[in-house]
Amino acid sequence: MPPDPTAGHSDRYRPLAAYGALTVAFNGLFGAALLAVRRGGRLPERFGAGDTLLLGAGTAQLSRLLSKDRVTSVLRAPFTRYTDDTGYGEVDEKARGTGLQRAMGELLICQYCVAQWVAAGMVLGHAVAPRETRLVAATFTVYGVANALNVAYSAAQDRA
Repeated sequence: MPPDPTAGHSDRYRPLAAYGALTVAFNGLFGAALLAVRRGGRLPERFGAGDTLLLGAGTAQLSRLLSKDRVTSVLRAPFTRYTDDTGYGEVDEKARGTGLQRAMGELLICQYCVAQWVAAGMVLGHAVAPRETRLVAATFTVYGVANALNVAYSAAQDRA
């Protein structure tokens, strides 16, 4: 058996094979969906700036909701361990387990990591069903604006 090429990468446990599996899964699913969209003749020539901003803002908020929200912790629970409340309806969790369980936990608690998956869904959704996807993106964009206003209000109250 050849030596492990990742040996010595880190002194801490890192599920590199599971990260690789998630990378292959993402690229395989995204590539297959992209081919299906293209075969269906639904691939847009370009995205307008307005749609790009709307989908981006919606992606940011939905990613945060999936990775940090107290209520969505039920989705992360098989892969994470709750550690504390962090305020404004969010929680702090740590990935648990080894292998794929740990890699999934690390993916699900990282809003930046989840954003790649959400962005792929938003962009592909926009290609297949633009009106419906704009509605979903607008919902999470408005939710994000409301959250920002609520946090600003709470901060002002704390200073008063």
